Order: sequence, then structure tokens, then C-alpha cells
Amino acid sequence: MKLYTALLMIIMAAIAAFAALNWNVFIKPTDLSLGVANVQMPLGLVMLGLCVFVTALFLVFAAFLQASALLEIRRHTRELRASRELADQAEASRLTELRKFLEDELLKQANLNKESHAEGLARINQLEQDLRVFIEQSDNTLAAYIGELDDRLEKTTTPSNDK
Repeated sequence: MKLYTALLMIIMAAIAAFAALNWNVFIKPTDLSLGVANVQMPLGLVMLGLCVFVTALFLVFAAFLQASALLEIRRHTRELRASRELADQAEASRLTELRKFLEDELLKQANLNKESHAEGLARINQLEQDLRVFIEQSDNTLAAYIGELDDRLEKTTTPSNDK
């Protein structure tokens, strides 16, 4: 039980005990002025009735406030749920766009990698062919030099054998 509720219950019990202890005085009739007329009524009973009326009015007002607060909380909860769903949908949309963007970029990178690989292989093949041509030319040149040296050697060794 909350502190305010307990305090209110203690005060109500004190008023009830006071009224019970002084019941004879509460029901004793007295002349009361209502402004336009005079009436003979028990003042304590009138005051006790007013106290009960104000308390009932206060309870109705408290119940009204609590009900309106609950309705406001429900409305805010629905708005919050709708906002959360909207944010989740937006986030899912952003994630889908990001996934598509990444897939496109990875595909571009794969294509660039294939092109680079193909260009590299073509260049290696060209260099290999150039190297073979160069080796063949070097082989031919070397063969020519060896042939020329062989001819010179034959010329130098042949005249001496002829003499």
C-alpha cells in the first residue's frame, strides 16, 4: 500500500472514530441559516455528510484522472509501436539497399579482377613470345657467330695443312 493511501485511511478512521465518540452531539438539532431561510438540522450530521460528499467527489476525480492517464498511455503506446514498426521497415529497407550496393560493388570488383587477370595473362603471353623471339634471334646470332668462327678456324687451319 502506498504511503498516501495509508495516510488517507488513517485520517478517515480518525474521523469515523471522532464521529462515533461524539454521536450524540452530531445528531443534536441546531438552527442553521441557509442564507434565504433558517432550518433546524444537526450541524455535525450536515458536516459529516459534506465530508463524505467531498471524499466521494475526490475519489471520482482520482478515478477520472487515472482512467485518462491510462488512455493517454495506451495512445502513446500505439503511436510508439507504429513509430517502431516504421523505423524497423526503414532499417530493413536501408539494409536491403546496402546489401544490393555491396553485391553490385563485389560484382564490379570481381569483373575488374577478371579483366586484370586476363590483361596480366595476355601481357605475360606477349612477353613470353617476345622472349622466345629474342632467344631465337640470339640463338641465330650465336649460331652465325659460331659459324663465322668455324669458318675462320677452317681457313686458318686449312692453309697450313695445304702447305
